[in-house]
Amino acid sequence: MSPAGTTIDQPLRSLGTVTAETVMSESENTIERESMEVDVVVVGAGPAGLSTACRLMQLAQAHGQELSVVVLEKAAAVGDHILSGAVIEPTALNELFPDWKELGAPLHTPVSHDEIYFFTSQHKAVKVPNALAPRTMHNKGNYIVSLGQVVRWLGEQAESLGVEIYPGFPASEVLFDDAGAVKGVATGEMGRGKNGQAKAAYEPGMELHAKYTVFAEGCRGHLGKQLISTYSLDRESSPQHYGIGLKELWRVDPKKHQPGLVVHGAGWPLSEHGAAGGAFLYHLEDHQVALGLIVDLNYANPFLSPFDELQRFKTHAKIAPTLEGGERLSYGARAITKGGFNSLPRMSMPGAFIVGCDAGTLNFSKIKGTHTAMKSGMLAAETIFEVLQDGDPGGKDHTHFASNMERSWLYPELKASRNFGPALHKFGPYLGGAFNYVDQNWLRGKMPFTLKDNTLDHASLHEATAAKPIEYAKPDGVLTFDKNSSVFLTNTNHEEDQPVHLRLTDPAIPLGVNLPVWAEPAQRYCPAGVYEVVGPAEAQKFQINAQNCIHCKTCDIKDPSQNITWVTPEGGGGPSYSAM
Repeated sequence: MSPAGTTIDQPLRSLGTVTAETVMSESENTIERESMEVDVVVVGAGPAGLSTACRLMQLAQAHGQELSVVVLEKAAAVGDHILSGAVIEPTALNELFPDWKELGAPLHTPVSHDEIYFFTSQHKAVKVPNALAPRTMHNKGNYIVSLGQVVRWLGEQAESLGVEIYPGFPASEVLFDDAGAVKGVATGEMGRGKNGQAKAAYEPGMELHAKYTVFAEGCRGHLGKQLISTYSLDRESSPQHYGIGLKELWRVDPKKHQPGLVVHGAGWPLSEHGAAGGAFLYHLEDHQVALGLIVDLNYANPFLSPFDELQRFKTHAKIAPTLEGGERLSYGARAITKGGFNSLPRMSMPGAFIVGCDAGTLNFSKIKGTHTAMKSGMLAAETIFEVLQDGDPGGKDHTHFASNMERSWLYPELKASRNFGPALHKFGPYLGGAFNYVDQNWLRGKMPFTLKDNTLDHASLHEATAAKPIEYAKPDGVLTFDKNSSVFLTNTNHEEDQPVHLRLTDPAIPLGVNLPVWAEPAQRYCPAGVYEVVGPAEAQKFQINAQNCIHCKTCDIKDPSQNITWVTPEGGGGPSYSAM
């Protein structure tokens, strides 16, 4: 994979006047960064970001107005970093592109039927009658998709509308004006060595100044995280909650393939360790199935390994027969923002908006976030276009975005699901499931009170001395696999001679605090083998294998000392998911 940043000058210059900005690099050396003015910058070419860009250009064309919209994407190609189950509800897509079928959107497999199970042990499962399942888990009218392919298609639509998309250009820094408003972003440097020194091919980032910037980085976006803190956007919200979703794509025996079947489950194997989450098995086209495990990141046992729990899940008597004789094609993992309505921050700020999973618009009760992410981006686009039409110079906090959201279907949908996650956390899968059935099916989400979960996911770990160690079976290489062979399937690549993008606030904490207190859980919660404690007991080292990082962001969330900060590596680095 060639460094995408080597082409930064020419394509970005094509957009407008370029000027020079003098800034200080981290090494205190004065450098010049070129800058450019555009109307709107969107950070992240996922469902939310591309929907924002498409809607902006649709409105501009409908009103005969010129608009410059730039989308920055850290992956080498649009869709490369996208990973989801995924069953997609087409509500937002129907609004954005009513003729999506004629345009060739890759929604090829309509859901044929649902099955829901409580896995009570490795060999037993109780099937939940559809009539007793929360109505939000019924998938009639939805489609099983590769979200990466859907996002690539959205990127094509955006470009056909006149959006400028630049893959391989991560937004690494938020830019502020003198009044404290967001005035744009800067792309990341290229060509700085692991020692922090500029190499011969060094290129500084470029500044993109915009009237409005939309942050759509996905779960735990590192700039979104900064903005939420800077503007205290979450001061009236419950703490955000997260899960890690691990997924494999398999090609199975045609005789075992049931196109359109959606299977969801809860319980084993996580229930053996007092952890919560869910599992899925989706039958796509071409004799392929997507399977996965979502592990809530509020688990308490520091010896739990989400990756190994996924491998265990595949051995269940309801799952293994489908995979027998099949071939594993892909693997990946990504954190999920799942706090829902109660944890939503304010989504507008001076000069900017935060949308999609960067804010946390996933509807946990539906186990879906694509349609809600898309709608949040479309609402941001409509808000921005309205004020630009009136001659808005930019930099303002358009708090009426919240009113626009409340008037749409997005707000009542999320509000109706506000109790779903807290009920499961407080009461467990059985009592919580019964609560949610009553809330969703009888009361349509209008329970006269709101449950809150004000715990912090990173603070949930028990000390190692109070937890039961977990011994995981050795993988067989047929049904179950190790981390190294799995990471190989992600096609992950980073330039090795660059600063480590997993920053430790205090390098002494992993061995001085995390290891004696929690047996350094980073060794286990990371699904890609990035973190290791190596060497003999008297000379141990905390090793970060940054080359393995698949950009899941779990370390930034789950580290009990909150000592790890994920930042963008050089552009184009990370996984390359072909159909996840």
